[in-house]
Amino acid sequence: MSPLAARQGSDPTVTNAEAPAVMLTPRRRRGRRVLRIAASVAVVAAAFGFALPHFASYQSVWASLQAMTWLYVLLVGVTAAASMASYWFLICAVLPSLRLREAAVVNLGSNAVANTLPAGGALGMGVSWAMLSSWGVSTADYVLYTLVSGIWNVLARLGLPILALLVLMTATRPDAVLITAAAVGLALLTAMAAGLGLLLHSESFALRADRAWQRVLGLTCRLARRQAPAQIPGLLSSFRDRAAALVATRGWRITAATAASTIILWLVLLACLRGTGLSQAQVPWQTSLAAFAFVRLLTALPITPGGLGITELGLVGVLAAGAGHRASAQVTAAVLLYRAVTYLPPIPLGTLACLVWRHAPALIRASPTSAGPASPLGRVNNGRDHTKPTAAITTVIQVPAADPARERIRPTPSPAD
Repeated sequence: MSPLAARQGSDPTVTNAEAPAVMLTPRRRRGRRVLRIAASVAVVAAAFGFALPHFASYQSVWASLQAMTWLYVLLVGVTAAASMASYWFLICAVLPSLRLREAAVVNLGSNAVANTLPAGGALGMGVSWAMLSSWGVSTADYVLYTLVSGIWNVLARLGLPILALLVLMTATRPDAVLITAAAVGLALLTAMAAGLGLLLHSESFALRADRAWQRVLGLTCRLARRQAPAQIPGLLSSFRDRAAALVATRGWRITAATAASTIILWLVLLACLRGTGLSQAQVPWQTSLAAFAFVRLLTALPITPGGLGITELGLVGVLAAGAGHRASAQVTAAVLLYRAVTYLPPIPLGTLACLVWRHAPALIRASPTSAGPASPLGRVNNGRDHTKPTAAITTVIQVPAADPARERIRPTPSPAD
């Protein structure tokens, strides 16, 4: 039976007039998916095949890398490992019920997907949700973790260009690009911080925002020809109460972990620049921080997996402009090395982490007990069996409802479970 016939048999409101829309929806989705993949491949090919070779040939880049001393090779490796681990502490800051090794598995597994697939960020969220739910983290806790960590990450991206501009003014005169980036970051940071503050401290603003969210999400669902979730009313109000309690008790830890992960990631770039022979006179650390901040803001919207191609081209363009043509090969080598040690390792490590989580979960969480509350508000386990990981990966985040019929909705386990 076709999908349309099934819908007509179960829902008398579906008419033949809806047939074209129902039948074309899968084709439209496939078309959009193919278009996203083609756009990502085109951007990456253009960056590595045409744009970067204009700055330096790959032969000169390889020669610059071979000239690195073992001391700098070790320094780059240590800073890259510290940068990777810093995100695990951020996850534990938001979800204190997790052990560090569980946070590592979640981070590596989601990054492996996000760095290899178009729209991998959404799929990575599904991977992290499948892992966390198998350890007893409720849907509401996962939504809280995703939104709070995401908001802090965006605030860091918006605030860093402002700090970089102030720092760069101590070394040289900032160019128009950085000034523009800092101005945009300041405007968005102010608006976002004000909105977040009102949401957490003003009940009337939270109610108005909740009603506006209902209208926007309802319109989106109608345009997408999907039924709006029944949990829309009160979603922001519920998030407000839980987020306020989490920020009140662990806000400073989340802020410190976010700042540390950002700074350590920049230190990886600085170590790569010094390792390829670029001195303070050629590329001041203030300039490297400014370039890092600009590219972080530029890649806030994920056009390619992990910002591949865009990050490299943006860093090389900004740094080579200040270092001069003669240092272009060293700059390009440093940027490619930086991306190699931060972008590539999570892919094989994340694949290994997913395999261990799926086939040997006892190595990650030896105790079958569920994860405890992730905030002072307490959590409900809903009677789920969390001793085995689920194989389902979902990208739709829903807040659990009080309706028992909805509480029985779970990701479909694999036959082995």
